[in-house]
Amino acid sequence: MALRVEHDIFLVRQRGREVAAAVGLEHQDQVRLATALSEVARDLLRTSGGADVTFHLVDDADVDRRQLRVDLAPVTPLPDGRYEPESAAVARLVDKLGVVTGKGDTVVMMSRRVPVAAPTLTPERLAEIRTELARSAPGSAVDELAAQNQQLIAALDEVRSQRDELAVLNDELQETNRGVMALYNQLTEELEETNRGVVALYAELDEKSAQLRAASESKSRFLANVSHELRAPVTAIMGLGRLLADSASDPLTAEQARQVGLIRSSAADLLALVNELLDLAKAESGRIEPDWTEVDLRPVFGQLRGTLRALATRPDVELVVEEPPTPATLRTDEVLLGQVLRNLLHNGLKFTERGEVRLRAGRQGDRWLLSISDTGPGIAEELHERIFEEFYQVPGATRVGGTGLGLPYARRLVTLLGGTLELASEPGGGSTFTITLPVGGA
Repeated sequence: MALRVEHDIFLVRQRGREVAAAVGLEHQDQVRLATALSEVARDLLRTSGGADVTFHLVDDADVDRRQLRVDLAPVTPLPDGRYEPESAAVARLVDKLGVVTGKGDTVVMMSRRVPVAAPTLTPERLAEIRTELARSAPGSAVDELAAQNQQLIAALDEVRSQRDELAVLNDELQETNRGVMALYNQLTEELEETNRGVVALYAELDEKSAQLRAASESKSRFLANVSHELRAPVTAIMGLGRLLADSASDPLTAEQARQVGLIRSSAADLLALVNELLDLAKAESGRIEPDWTEVDLRPVFGQLRGTLRALATRPDVELVVEEPPTPATLRTDEVLLGQVLRNLLHNGLKFTERGEVRLRAGRQGDRWLLSISDTGPGIAEELHERIFEEFYQVPGATRVGGTGLGLPYARRLVTLLGGTLELASEPGGGSTFTITLPVGGA
């Protein structure tokens, strides 16, 4: 198209809208492109005396989509070879707007991308579009002004509709904000109240913890002092009983010898209980420090096999100490480990009336598992943790004498060695205590 007079501006705008519609641009994009084209045409008519207008359908390699491009070649050169639209809004109406120079010619180029959903334009269809456009007679300026007015009215209606929707949304947003602020204030007040309660609770817990620590320390001191005070008279009783039973002393009657034997036996039991109390007091006060060495389990098991066999006095109970697999070394305290195993084996022998008490060891990765199992009466699941409480003994017909301190003391020692002591048992199914210790120590 040739742009030479004022009337051509309307024709260029009309033709731009028709071409945009033919290639598949949406209605709003058709209006934008036509408006931008008329503004640029008016600028070039004033500054360069007109231009030749050409419409192209080209591929946009940047976005892999087609675009409708309009080239406006000025009749006379542009001032300084540059073009700046009088209205800054023109550039926002199209995707690209600029000046292209090539082979001595300067062209103002603008483009708008064709929607992906637009119908595919084959060469045949493009030929048809060219024919239809060539046949259609351009309208008058009045017709184009009427079309522009219709577009403006439609745009105003759309803006008004959007403004009304925006006003509704603003009202809803303000209402929502008021609700959010009210909720936020309520939550803030509740959170502050909760924080005050938490602070008060922590203060109370700190006070209770201090009281518990003081009570625990008092208990440990009491156990240690009582144990020390009891050991002297108990030892004296045992010594006097030994003197009475000595063959060098005056001979005793059979009844007297029996009673002296009871005195010595009771004193020995009492001394064992006192020693348990003293051991527990030392463990609770943290005065036991493991002596870490490389320990071979085979001699430890051999010693336990020899010293505890004498305790298996029931003919229906067998003590079995299995040989550990080799290599059977780990880093631990041999004395403390021996105390734990001896305690658990002794417990098994006390509570098992028939069957066996068995000690075995196995290696799993970087840990040793030592298990002491028996065929005794078993322990209900709800009591599995209670038996590790101080002074607690499982009620029942099989209950024997003792303080109930052996298992708590054993678990404390295992913890000092960096391991765990767990129980698996059920009534009538025996019990298995499992000690898990790291190979390399704690």
